Amino acid sequence: MKGITASGGGGISDLCKSAALIRISGFLLISVVFFYVGKHFSDGSAQQLLFFTPQQDSGSAAVGLSPNLGKAFDVSSVVNETASSPPPENGQIEPQHAAAAPPPPPPPTAVERMGVVDENGKMMDDFEVGEYDPELVENWSKTNESEGLESDGKGDRVRVRVKKFPLCAESMREYIPCLDNEEAIKQLDSTEKGERFERHCPEEGNGLNCIVPAPKGYRTPIPWPRSRDEVWFSNVPHARLAEDKGGQNWIAIDKDKFKFPGGGTQFIHGADQYLDQFEKMLPEIAFGRHTRVALDVGCGVASFGAYLLSRNVLTLSVAPKDVHENQIQFALERGVPAMVAAFATRRLLYPSQAFDLIHCSRCRINWTRDDGILLLEINRMLRAGGYFAWAAQPVYKHEAALEEQWEEMVNLTTRLCWTLVKKEGYIAIWQKPLNNSCYLSREEGTLPPLCAPDDDPDKVWYVDLKACISRLPEEGYGSNITAWPERLQTPPDRLQSVQIDAYISRKELFRAESRYWKEIIQGYVRALHWGKFKLRNVLDMRAGFGGFAAALIENKLDCWVLNVIPVSGPNTLPVIYDRGLIGVMHDWCEPFDTYPRTYDLIHAAGLFSVERKRCNISTIMLEMDRILRPGGHVYIRDTLNIMDELQETGKALGWHVSMRDTSEGPHASYRILTCDKRLLRA
Repeated sequence: MKGITASGGGGISDLCKSAALIRISGFLLISVVFFYVGKHFSDGSAQQLLFFTPQQDSGSAAVGLSPNLGKAFDVSSVVNETASSPPPENGQIEPQHAAAAPPPPPPPTAVERMGVVDENGKMMDDFEVGEYDPELVENWSKTNESEGLESDGKGDRVRVRVKKFPLCAESMREYIPCLDNEEAIKQLDSTEKGERFERHCPEEGNGLNCIVPAPKGYRTPIPWPRSRDEVWFSNVPHARLAEDKGGQNWIAIDKDKFKFPGGGTQFIHGADQYLDQFEKMLPEIAFGRHTRVALDVGCGVASFGAYLLSRNVLTLSVAPKDVHENQIQFALERGVPAMVAAFATRRLLYPSQAFDLIHCSRCRINWTRDDGILLLEINRMLRAGGYFAWAAQPVYKHEAALEEQWEEMVNLTTRLCWTLVKKEGYIAIWQKPLNNSCYLSREEGTLPPLCAPDDDPDKVWYVDLKACISRLPEEGYGSNITAWPERLQTPPDRLQSVQIDAYISRKELFRAESRYWKEIIQGYVRALHWGKFKLRNVLDMRAGFGGFAAALIENKLDCWVLNVIPVSGPNTLPVIYDRGLIGVMHDWCEPFDTYPRTYDLIHAAGLFSVERKRCNISTIMLEMDRILRPGGHVYIRDTLNIMDELQETGKALGWHVSMRDTSEGPHASYRILTCDKRLLRA
């Protein structure tokens, strides 16, 4: 040890290296030995397998050689024989002396060339594309067709082909199909009661089949609130109303714009001053609190409703398409809720007890004709405890004929149990009773009578006017609503009168729908930038309880929504009005009563999957295009199996279409189809 230590670190290092060298040499020697032994057995003793044979006598095991020693086998024949041999009759498997090899894999199938590039990336001329539609290939060069896929009802996908729609003639730029049907109007037996201003839709097969064009020089509408006071002349190029009503401060032409000073026939000094007079006369009217939803009959250019909007009153302005046929078109271009409608022979398309206030300022309607049948229609739509305001010459002029009209009006309203609460200047205001007690206490035989108990005052689609007083619900439905804005989210009692399957859970359904649309609209605003759309006029084609419109209000989008309730579903329209919203009943198998280029946004949720059983989808979408403003948007939420047809129809209309997943993700059964109507068309 001393010697080693004295020799220094070099000696220790040499010793360690020698030991490592010995270990490596030994490992290599052992490896060579095993290699040759293994080679010996594999070359000459492939069949010399050892077996342990149990000895029955001793219970011990003996080692023996394989019985196949010295035999050669054809492995493939053994495998085939094993695979084809039947199982033993006794059901037991005999021991095998050699493990059977697995069967070889099947030969690879021939691969067809399915592209335009070969395996080396070179372009080819001889390639296959799988199955194809011969007719499609034959017509490949045609550009007037749009194609897609739809379900055939059996889970299979079949091809849809939609021809591109041509442009209509320039003369149809203000075309309203059911109000401009001259052939049907000529065949009317009588027009003395205004029948010509009611709906007369084209027969099946004769409807609109082209895209209604915009006027030359059409421009993106001026956004709200500026549009209340001015619109582009080129968008509504009709000067007659300005010429006829210029002296009444309705409308004026200023260079390339129409200007609206806010006046009317009975309030030439402006609508604001006129509304102030209402509140002074009757503080209980409480605009924006007690009075939330109003109807303006014979509205002119809708300045009454336009100025009520700033007082949180939502006014639906209506007028017929008469000699001043563009009144409603001006109202809609301004961004004010309006519809074409006439008091003639049928009920208007609004429910009973819809409006807190109904206003008529020189509306040129004879309310007392035919036993007061037109005022009875006002009574049907007026909410219990609501107000009817009449501003007309019989109220304030002392001429024999006008005084006689006033007496007839007072007599009729008295028999209707209305109370004249205020008469001042040229305005008279009546109030409707809260219940049926006054009607029931009238002398026997007093006209008009109460309607029959089985008469449904909310049934309005093609229903004739009735010379009877609509009964008020004994439960107080319609009269016991809360004030605005609380009523927007308060489930109204009239939920119980809606003909739906649920009973106890109706309020929960109401609240669930509100939450559902609130979340969706929040997503639209955040992800799809709805706040930048500058929405003003909005149409909801299948409104339910009005949750979509309520969500727009809660998200502070400065727009109004016309909620449409299809006749094919439950009538929830009374609930919508009780919430402080507006709406209308409609059948989407027929055209809608509004001018072309009305709405900035059209929304349809679950509509087409329901109506496709009754209506032609292309016809509905063509009507949507007619009433959609150039530059406007369409949002359709519906089932996946109808989306291809909707998408292809949208392309055929010239829309820019895009398919999106819902918040449920790509595997949901619903999709969202977003469509944009181009401002200019080729």
